[in-house]
Amino acid sequence: MNVKIVDQVDGDQREEAWTLYSEAFAELNALAVQRHLMYRHEFDDVMGDPQISKYLCLDDDDTIRGMSIYTNNLSAVPLISPPYFARRWPQHYAEKRIWYCGFVATQADARAATAFGELVTAMYLTAAAQNGLIALDFCNRTDDVRHMARVVRLMLHRLSGDVKAQRIDEQQYWLYEFPAAA
Repeated sequence: MNVKIVDQVDGDQREEAWTLYSEAFAELNALAVQRHLMYRHEFDDVMGDPQISKYLCLDDDDTIRGMSIYTNNLSAVPLISPPYFARRWPQHYAEKRIWYCGFVATQADARAATAFGELVTAMYLTAAAQNGLIALDFCNRTDDVRHMARVVRLMLHRLSGDVKAQRIDEQQYWLYEFPAAA
């Protein structure tokens, strides 16, 4: 497998990417409060936006086995706050050395771990070449089940020899019920 970095994904490859992406995140929509699956028009917008790099992990026959989106133009990422990053890491922000990974999706087969590792490595190399920072998010369920914070930290440690990880924010969802009022 190899990783190809492109500015846009079009045509049949976009259809293949949509299928992989939607299958990877469909189940999570019923398990997490915040929607983790873009609507098709949102996905198409991202696939056509040259400000957001698309990392495609391709098999020998150019089948997409995994993909991620990655950018250092934080204003191109919906639902994150560029001023937050500018306040916390002003020099990195001003120099466009903060990278945001919007998602990583892999096919659900025996090669998923390899594709995931290839994508993480490629994104790390992009940020490391600029002495950059990498930000990403995942829901609590994904971390509980797949231990993503630990897995990514271990992978980056193997790649860099030294990595410091910190939780930079957390959102809580609450539900208030009134059983006696019914």
